Amino acid sequence: MRAAWYEEQGPARDVIRSGEMPTPEPGPGEVRVKLSHSGVNPSDTKRRTGFGGQPHAFPQIVPHSDGAGVIDQVGTGVDGARVGERVWIYCGQWQRALGTAAEYIAIRADYAIALPDGVDLVSGACLGIPAVTAHYAVFADGPVTGQNVLVTGGAGAVGNYAIQLAKWGGAAKVIATVSSPEKAALAAKAGADHVINYREADVVAEVMAATDGDGVDRIVEVAFGVNLSTTVAVLKDNGVVATYASDNAPTPELPFYPMMMKNAQLRWVFMYKIPDAAVIQAFDDISTWLAAGPSEHLVGRIFPLDETAAAHEFLESGQSTGTVIIALAG
Repeated sequence: MRAAWYEEQGPARDVIRSGEMPTPEPGPGEVRVKLSHSGVNPSDTKRRTGFGGQPHAFPQIVPHSDGAGVIDQVGTGVDGARVGERVWIYCGQWQRALGTAAEYIAIRADYAIALPDGVDLVSGACLGIPAVTAHYAVFADGPVTGQNVLVTGGAGAVGNYAIQLAKWGGAAKVIATVSSPEKAALAAKAGADHVINYREADVVAEVMAATDGDGVDRIVEVAFGVNLSTTVAVLKDNGVVATYASDNAPTPELPFYPMMMKNAQLRWVFMYKIPDAAVIQAFDDISTWLAAGPSEHLVGRIFPLDETAAAHEFLESGQSTGTVIIALAG
């Protein structure tokens, strides 16, 4: 099969190669998926560079955890009726050498999730990490029915899904922050009730006005350290901050007493270590949401497999709005 891989950590252009490698066979409890598309995420590029001291865990790594395609073989113990099923992939390369930047992947059967008929395979490759992260950030601390939810980075891959899932979950108001008019349009299309361009507006004043002075019950946070002062100002007593990134302020100083006096709850969201029960619930809820009607899936740009290094560079440049995709079929 054709695949992209790297054998040492470093800059994408220096270490990523593409070519032929053996096609995997499904083991017991696994399915093999003929992939049409692979999704690139920040965790993939960070793993390639060794961000945070991550080791180079395998001699040869086919990157990427997200993707979509069609099951073409099943291993022992898996219902043969699944052959031909369209699926999206979860955790394709977490603690494994062979991810989705290849024409085929063999993976445990429950990590290949059925894709509803109304969702195409490109959209399916966007789901994985962003959708499961968004689901856990929105729902880990209970239902959001009737609550006010703030989603920072509402035009990002996680943020956009968080808007949609919070609305699906019955939130009273979903407020999103963005950095440009173009991104504001994407957040609004996802269903945000109020969109704030943080480069132009006073976020605290806008959030409080949008909630009639009440503030928000939940925050889905992409820039934890940078936004701490806003968090303290707009979060209700007993509110929850669910954060999955703090790249621009990785070692923030926590305003302990202001957060303590709100009895605020801080929820760390590291997608790869979400409890099994929460993962199963995410799969079920995402499937129900997708089957319920139209959904938005942000595709930043599509690259051919031979340009996987360029895809990584594009994601790292910060220019992408949505998921960077590798096309494998055709």
